[in-house]
Amino acid sequence: MINRTFRRATDLSSWRRISLHLWRHPRDPSVYGNLEINMRRACEYLRLVNERTGGAKVTVTHLVAKAIARALAAHPEANAIIARRSIYYRPTVDVFCQVATEGGKDLSGVKICSVDRKSITEVADELAQRIDRLQRRADAGSERTKRTVLAVPHRLLGPVLRVIEFLSYDLRIDLSRFGIEFDQFGAAMVSNVAGFGLAHGLAPLVPATRTPIVLLVGKIQDRPVVEEGRLAIAPCLTIGCTFDHRLIDGYQAGAMAQIVTETMADPFRHIGLPTRSSSAGDRIVLDQPGTTSTGDGGSTYTDRTGQSTEEEPLPGSTADD
Repeated sequence: MINRTFRRATDLSSWRRISLHLWRHPRDPSVYGNLEINMRRACEYLRLVNERTGGAKVTVTHLVAKAIARALAAHPEANAIIARRSIYYRPTVDVFCQVATEGGKDLSGVKICSVDRKSITEVADELAQRIDRLQRRADAGSERTKRTVLAVPHRLLGPVLRVIEFLSYDLRIDLSRFGIEFDQFGAAMVSNVAGFGLAHGLAPLVPATRTPIVLLVGKIQDRPVVEEGRLAIAPCLTIGCTFDHRLIDGYQAGAMAQIVTETMADPFRHIGLPTRSSSAGDRIVLDQPGTTSTGDGGSTYTDRTGQSTEEEPLPGSTADD
């Protein structure tokens, strides 16, 4: 006999409570796609960055955040928000990185501002510090928001969320006293599901965030690729992309996807190799027209102190990562 009795879930996390009120029947403008990226150079880049610098470990998530920030900076028309059926452009390129908390039982995240203007080590350090506060429940704003969500009766949570969204985005009222940062999700969300063993996936746009781009980062896997006309095995990454068709059409999506792919495929060229120095602060090797090649294969660049510095040649990439 079929058991037609369902048991109602009662022990819901704050995110689970919110999500039940965010989505209705499909009437949304989401467009989905995948990016397949050869990560051979990126794996070598991450190894070198983490060998040469202290601070937080730089990971694929930080690379993706930098890559989408470069794409948004190149296409500011996508770095926008829709409010009251009008489009407004965001003043800075901000990226929201999602993170699992409470042992994976809840979902939270951190917005990093002006990602396009920060080095990848600065992004990694800031994200690590903010996530540490979240996991220790020491982030006052986040804890205030969670308390507010848990205090609202379940039946009223949906209307309350929509009122908050309207007040914050449409009327631009300061709700920071309730732990709600203005535009707290930025123009793109990055979520890494590799830790769950997933090679790829797609995520929906979250209506209350007004964020037009969501990127889901999968697990790096060895796959057959064609390199210089020959079949080879290389570490490859799939990024699941979701974007808001009201802001981003096929042309823009293609152009931005190309920037993200190029950045991830060769971060040495498009992001640069940062190093930390106690005397000179952070140095960033940038691919810029003024770079002068040296006789030994290195390059000369100017760091933040204005001093000309010779960078040692970058070793070739390997697959042993």
